[in-house]
Amino acid sequence: MNVGYVLDLSVEVVWTIVKVSAPLLLISLVIGLIVSVIQTITSIQEQTLTFVPKFLAIMLVLVLCGGWILNEVSDLFVDLMEQIPTLIK
Repeated sequence: MNVGYVLDLSVEVVWTIVKVSAPLLLISLVIGLIVSVIQTITSIQEQTLTFVPKFLAIMLVLVLCGGWILNEVSDLFVDLMEQIPTLIK
């Protein structure tokens, strides 16, 4: 195992993490901005007000994208397991 291989593997793992976490983070950001605008307009300054909408939106995204997320992570795992014999010399 050389440095190039470890670097390529690290890039692949980080890229997979970014891909599978992006939908959850983006929906959380959008909901947070919407609630923040509503709080500014109505002068309600409750810090815990964003929790329930974000939670419900993230659960909805997990239901909709959960299969895709699971496939991406399991594909990475299978790819890593298939590479183990080439690492043993």
